[in-house]
Amino acid sequence: MPPELLLLSGIVLLAVAIAVVAYAFGGGATGVAASLSLIEQQVSTREVGRNELAARDRLLIPVLRATRSLGVRLSPAGAAGRLGHLLDLAGNPAGWTTDRVLGAKGAALVSGAVLGLVFGGLSFKGVLFAVAGAAAGFFLPDLLVYNLGIKRQDDLQRSLADALDMLTVCVEAGQGFDAALMQVARSVEGPVAGEFARVISEIQIGKSRAAAFGSLGERTKVPAIKTFVSALVQADRLGLPVASVLREQSKEMRSARRQLAEEKAQKVPVKILFPMLLCIFPALFIVIIGPGAISIVNAFSALG
Repeated sequence: MPPELLLLSGIVLLAVAIAVVAYAFGGGATGVAASLSLIEQQVSTREVGRNELAARDRLLIPVLRATRSLGVRLSPAGAAGRLGHLLDLAGNPAGWTTDRVLGAKGAALVSGAVLGLVFGGLSFKGVLFAVAGAAAGFFLPDLLVYNLGIKRQDDLQRSLADALDMLTVCVEAGQGFDAALMQVARSVEGPVAGEFARVISEIQIGKSRAAAFGSLGERTKVPAIKTFVSALVQADRLGLPVASVLREQSKEMRSARRQLAEEKAQKVPVKILFPMLLCIFPALFIVIIGPGAISIVNAFSALG
């Protein structure tokens, strides 16, 4: 091969090597831009070998996706919004999202159907058990979230009066309303502290005070909180002194809590009537009348 051709081939190969190296190691972002691109880069689970994934990603996540699809298909229209509202009433527990509740509904449906077939066998009775178990499993997550929301609303109603008393004292002592609200959120225990902290967070990210308290009223079913929110919104719009409004609301909350306690006390005799008739009175009759009845039977037996 002539020397000229060898020299030309070497130059071409060198140029190709330089281009490959420049493409591989250069031409991209450098410095802070390169670091940001690395942070923003996301690796999909499809790009990773299946045996390199964690057991949760290999086994649990695909099953939950499948059961979520089943739950979405069997749920009526608007079920996601209704579940979101129920989760708001329950305080949005950690790890509980709408997708996970729908996935739990599908998983519980399948589990209930399988358990029904196991207990009933491969028969018409087993099919009935499977249908009943699937229906019970499908509605069980809704019932749990609803029950959690009811308990939280009761806790809100019980602890609101104390929180309002502290809020009134802080405002009358000279603190600003937002600072007093934050102080109550730090000092009071229970769901009221969480709700007040959420209101403060919404105000800090740019929401108006009226909009933040309006969202609080939408996240609860307690009439006292709705009244408190309405009073604060009206005071904010009309420019009324917040301290006097809080003082009146605190008095009303105390009166409402006392009336609620009296109402529950009036319901106690009605609630204990059936347990007394079914459980206490039969045992009492056996203890009191039993010995006399035995004596009477023995007396007549001796006469016979």
